[in-house]
Amino acid sequence: MRDMAPDTSLAMAEAPSATPPILATRALCYEAGGKRRIDTVTLSIHARRRTMIMGANGAGKSVLLRLMHGLLKPTQGAVLWHGQSQSAVARGAQAMVFQRPIMLRRSARANLKFALGARGIRGAACAEQAEQGLAMANLSDIAHSPARLLSSGEQQRLAVARALICKPELLFLDEPTSSLDPASTQMIEDLVNAAHAQGVTIVMVTHDLGQARRMGDDVIFLHAGQVAESGRLSDVLSQPRAPSTRAWLQGRLYTDATL
Repeated sequence: MRDMAPDTSLAMAEAPSATPPILATRALCYEAGGKRRIDTVTLSIHARRRTMIMGANGAGKSVLLRLMHGLLKPTQGAVLWHGQSQSAVARGAQAMVFQRPIMLRRSARANLKFALGARGIRGAACAEQAEQGLAMANLSDIAHSPARLLSSGEQQRLAVARALICKPELLFLDEPTSSLDPASTQMIEDLVNAAHAQGVTIVMVTHDLGQARRMGDDVIFLHAGQVAESGRLSDVLSQPRAPSTRAWLQGRLYTDATL
């Protein structure tokens, strides 16, 4: 039996307000290819917390991440950074790691130095911070190796280190461990959790329920481009209210069609 259509009263739910929002969206919409992929999304990301974005394939998770980071321009609505309109300055205080890391045609060390140089960090400071990034990702012994020849796990660790050495306030991650083995996944999780312990706000897309439980404070469940449900991760996972969230957690197919 299929669940009934979701209760739209849940679509405006937001994460806990114990800390002030570092980023918020207001009635955010995005259309592409004649389809509305993000539909009137209003949410808040709270500072120094780890927010997991979850939902079925095609729910709009990656698109929402790109909208929040300013890589896509919304069709309607707004993204707010510390209560102000998103700007180039705001994006400079953020970083993003993609599911498939983009490596430049140069060494692992040079990839880090390029990212630092783009932030205006050069000379001895650039060299020192690059070495810190390599050590952070446990890649010092292959610093001279071409980044594109590294293993998938090594490339993703380098990508996370490249983002973190720029000292972002907020780090976006789009399924950073989806193609990695357990050992590499643990290394990435350790890097992200260490950054969080130092005050970095985390927003991460994941399909892995175990990973969400290990790493998340808050969760946002998307369905068909809308927020089906959000709140403290432990509360939502133990007592989901939205039919689409319950179906996803139970591994069932969910559609909006009513009986």
